[in-house]
Amino acid sequence: MSSLTTFHFKKINFNSSLLATCFALVLSSFSLNAWALFSDEDARKAIVDLRKTVAGSQSVILDLQSQVDKLKSENAQLRGQIEGLQKQSDELSANQKAYYRDLDKRVGVFEPQTIQVEGVSGLVQPGEKAAYDEALASFQASNLKKANTELSSFINKYPSSPYLPLALYWSGNTKYALKDYPGAITQLQTLMNKYPDHPRIPAATLSLANAQLESGKKTLAKKLLTDLMAKYPDSDSAKEAKKIAASLN
Repeated sequence: MSSLTTFHFKKINFNSSLLATCFALVLSSFSLNAWALFSDEDARKAIVDLRKTVAGSQSVILDLQSQVDKLKSENAQLRGQIEGLQKQSDELSANQKAYYRDLDKRVGVFEPQTIQVEGVSGLVQPGEKAAYDEALASFQASNLKKANTELSSFINKYPSSPYLPLALYWSGNTKYALKDYPGAITQLQTLMNKYPDHPRIPAATLSLANAQLESGKKTLAKKLLTDLMAKYPDSDSAKEAKKIAASLN
């Protein structure tokens, strides 16, 4: 009885111990699974939060990029407006300059102007240059009678003109071509007396010498040719004078 009782008691103790062990294992397994479950949930939550943060950052970046693009577009528009204004300013400046140049020309038609013509300075009256140009054009077109009238008229009307030396020169040559030798001598001699340093003097001296020859004044002509060669030895007129002088010997 005692042995049987002891056996049952041990059996009961054994079963209780086994049950406790099993229970402990179950609890342990449950704890591990719960911890694993808890860790996975935290990880998922952390990933979700991270994704939200990244998405938020991306949204901010996209918003900033949009602002940058907008600023670039506005800057380009402003640059275009500035360039347009600069172009308008340049065009306005050019138009103003053209306007004032045209105004100066218009005023010049009605007001005297001081100019220099082949080293001779003087006041040019309105219409004076046009009158000289017209007379010279007639001479160049071989319309000698018209040129003679226009040049004589110019000399009488504008005795102080800076174009006067040229008018005298062409008038003398026109009269020479018309065989008005006394008239040619008068005009050329006047030029040489009034403007002895004028650049047309060598050519005028040659024309005067020819007019003197045509007038039968050979001695006077030879003196003019000699003086021309001595004073302007390198001029084309002096070279021509040398040929004429040689033919007179």
